[in-house]
Amino acid sequence: MDLLEYQGKQLFARHGVPVPEGRPASTVEEAVNAADEIGYPCVIKAQVQIGGRGKAGGIKVAKDRPEAEQHAKAILGMDIRGLTVHELWVEGASEIASEYYASVVFDRSAKAPLVLLSTKGGMDIEQVADEDPTAIARLHVDPLLGFQDFHGRRLAFEAGVDEDVVRPVGAMLSKLYDVFVSEDATLVEVNPLIITPAREVRALDAKVTLDDNALYRHPDNAALRDLSSEDPQERMARERDLIYVKLDGDVGILGNGAGLVMSTLDVVAEAGGSPANFLDAGGGSKAEAITSAVEVILSNPNVKAVLFNIFGGITRCDEVARGLIEAFDQISPQVPFVVRLDGTNDKEGRALLAEANLPNVHTESTMDDAARKVVELAAAA
Repeated sequence: MDLLEYQGKQLFARHGVPVPEGRPASTVEEAVNAADEIGYPCVIKAQVQIGGRGKAGGIKVAKDRPEAEQHAKAILGMDIRGLTVHELWVEGASEIASEYYASVVFDRSAKAPLVLLSTKGGMDIEQVADEDPTAIARLHVDPLLGFQDFHGRRLAFEAGVDEDVVRPVGAMLSKLYDVFVSEDATLVEVNPLIITPAREVRALDAKVTLDDNALYRHPDNAALRDLSSEDPQERMARERDLIYVKLDGDVGILGNGAGLVMSTLDVVAEAGGSPANFLDAGGGSKAEAITSAVEVILSNPNVKAVLFNIFGGITRCDEVARGLIEAFDQISPQVPFVVRLDGTNDKEGRALLAEANLPNVHTESTMDDAARKVVELAAAA
């Protein structure tokens, strides 16, 4: 779950990370009142879960009340790379002597947190990594040992930060690591991490991604979810306890078990098709779950054909067939379906489908044949 900047900063503040004073606002009036309370100059920032806000005109400095009102009116409702701005963050303007980059991310390949630090803050870290990889100091942290003071000093020296802020920067990294661990985050990023003329270290930005699977441990964080920014199909699937990821293609995919679904995506791609989603209905899928899955898949207008690939183990193929029959009865799909049933009660499942004689439903006995058929049907749609 990605947080907005101001939500990330509020999370930071709970862990003692210094951030500029600010107020959230969802209307022009709220933004102007917040600016009056904070004082001028102040910064009006668009709150969307995407980078490049400044380049798109979503971050403006206001030196007085009329400018604050002007910027708030211009930014609210703005489209930034496909996302509409519904909220603002108004904070006091900061004096900046240096801009650094700092982050803590979970490195899945190393199975450990990775702490990054660079003196080239304020720019895309991907660009820095491409142009000068040595400009980024890196350190994997043993989860059992945790982030120690000497880790911070080592990273600061390796990154080449100013000597007088080596310890304060190290202390900041320690606090960011505390946020990462305590809040069950997968990413904590500050770009830029600023050094003020008074040599104070502050987080001028906040990009935080929380692990959805751990939200039950953090009810306060669960309430921060921004439903308006989420994909409607993925939100629908989550509400129905389905594991769904939207993709860019036109072939809807449903299987039982993550491994089988991944294999199905690969086979469809090899057959020349483009999957529209990953959907794992799970083991022991009942008719009701299958009906819900069909509704989620067909809520994507890009889907031109759907492939059901079921291997019956815990899941019974006759239950899947009943679910599909029920789904057709309730929502009358307008796209073709290809169904491959194999395993527990597969003969019974195929018999049920044959008896129901559902319109535009095709059965295949192998995964390869099913993939070729669904790609053919999608291309003809």
